[in-house]
Amino acid sequence: MDNFFRRKRVGLLKPLLSLSLVFASFLMIHKLKVAEKDGVGVKHMRDASWCGSECFSFKKGVVKNSLVNSDTPAIGNDLDAQRVSNRTPALWDAQVINCSEDASVKNQDWFRRLDPRFHQFVLHRHCRYFPMILNHPEKCTDGEVHLLMVVKSVIEQHDRREAVRKTWGKEHTLDGKKIKTLFLLGSPTTGKDTKNLQKLIEYEDQIYGDILQWDFMDTFFNLTLKEVNFLKWFNIYCSDVQFIFKGDDDVFVNTNNLLELTGFKVEEHKEADLFIGDTISKAIPIRNRQSKYYIPKELYDKPYPPYVGGGGFLMSSQMARKLFVVSEDLELYPIDDVFLGMCLQKLHLAPIMHPGFRTFGITRRRVSPMNSEPCFYKSLIVVHKLSAQELLRMWSVVHNEDLICAKKISI
Repeated sequence: MDNFFRRKRVGLLKPLLSLSLVFASFLMIHKLKVAEKDGVGVKHMRDASWCGSECFSFKKGVVKNSLVNSDTPAIGNDLDAQRVSNRTPALWDAQVINCSEDASVKNQDWFRRLDPRFHQFVLHRHCRYFPMILNHPEKCTDGEVHLLMVVKSVIEQHDRREAVRKTWGKEHTLDGKKIKTLFLLGSPTTGKDTKNLQKLIEYEDQIYGDILQWDFMDTFFNLTLKEVNFLKWFNIYCSDVQFIFKGDDDVFVNTNNLLELTGFKVEEHKEADLFIGDTISKAIPIRNRQSKYYIPKELYDKPYPPYVGGGGFLMSSQMARKLFVVSEDLELYPIDDVFLGMCLQKLHLAPIMHPGFRTFGITRRRVSPMNSEPCFYKSLIVVHKLSAQELLRMWSVVHNEDLICAKKISI
């Protein structure tokens, strides 16, 4: 599996792709509205290594927690988590240093039996934090932010990001509550026109100022890297935010309902341990080798802890700080949703199930007309998944004053 290695491209780039990217580059340049800010981004160099240009490394063969002793018990309250997180560096400190393989793993019997597709993940999972290509440390400095919308995306999905910015990810103040948005990206994967794609994302970021990008390849196995790198980034730059919504770029979010939920939790004084979404319980690893979520027994051979579907979930800032602390003591796992469930388990907590989060659609039957009924979207919080065009259309319909729905909808 070549998810982690950059290989030399064979042959010439397709002329049509190159011309399209060049043309798009000119269009993006003409759309620039703001100048580059000092310190926004790190100049990076490309080579053939597995994680981007060069990786931030730890001591060879050891997974170390720089903030917490490995014998530290599970964090049980916010005070403990805050005490540890206060020792976090004031700036992003991952440097451009080579990240070598953990060679000691190769001699273990279980590794020899492991599916080769997982070899590079296991050999490099001690590489946890990476240099930032694009950064926005100023995102949370202009007043109290109530809700931070954090969206996982990839460079090529520009249309999805545009749709999110025009709908639920629009930065504004609603009912006195300030909403900010960030998109999480890695670097282009093997075989793509990396130079032009990177230029395009830099132009896009100059326009909107809402992209965090790290120098690891944007692959499925590396989604967990987005989780841990964001948690550390949040702890450094945005820890005073009250709530975080974390989701994909192909979901519908009813912002009004989401803010109502945060309001209820504050009134009930239940925000400290808040981690809420579409909870999945009693799941086991998938052994079907054809599945995207396949996990071999050598890597994990017990039931999963409760976790939430990654399409979208809500957590408090207190919970995010706790997750950051405990995540540093856990080995990375190739499925990001499950990894967060493992972090919660270490905290002796479980995610809260909420029927308003539908990360598998309103109904799992994709052809069902219920999945396109606007009154359902008006009463729910998160629905997955929609194309960019479907999101724009549904947002317009749901916010049409002429839309009349029953007071209560049962699904």
